Amino acid sequence: MTESDPVFQHGDRTAGYPYTAGEYARRLMWQCAWLALVRCSPPRAYGWRRFWLCRFGADMAHPSGVRPTTRIYHPWLFSMGRWSVIAGGVTIYNLGPIRIGEHVVISQDAYLCAGSHDYSQPDLPLLRPPITIESGVWIGAGAFIGPGVTVGRNSVIGARAVVVKDVPQGVVAAGNPARVVKERKMGGRSEGDS
Repeated sequence: MTESDPVFQHGDRTAGYPYTAGEYARRLMWQCAWLALVRCSPPRAYGWRRFWLCRFGADMAHPSGVRPTTRIYHPWLFSMGRWSVIAGGVTIYNLGPIRIGEHVVISQDAYLCAGSHDYSQPDLPLLRPPITIESGVWIGAGAFIGPGVTVGRNSVIGARAVVVKDVPQGVVAAGNPARVVKERKMGGRSEGDS
């Protein structure tokens, strides 16, 4: 392409406000509640944070928990199973639903991104595909999980991995882009052993 070629995407055609007025109001109320009541809570006050997330529509099983520096954009699009924990600095950018199973660990500074734009359209419409993290998964520090991804049961995502495609169950995936590097050995056996 040269400077004289036309520009495909047009910022002047994108939706300035892609959400309803009600969604914007709900987001504002949630952000105020999080900052005033939750962000400054003690590190082990998991029940307190779970209480407020559930008041804003999250579906969180007891016991499960998030740290005070976790950022969840839309609690009403978030669910998490028993014995799962999200470490500090994690971003749950859930423009679309994010579902986390049981016994999941999401390590510090991971980023789960359930939102994007359709780059094949000049007005770049908002996309909100879901993310599913199945039970028994460990997501390493600083990993990125992209829109529409499912991480299979009992898998491990390596630190700083960039996951843009589904990960099968019982494997270790790492790298950028993430790829399966081996089966996950569990107690001397792999996921596929009976």
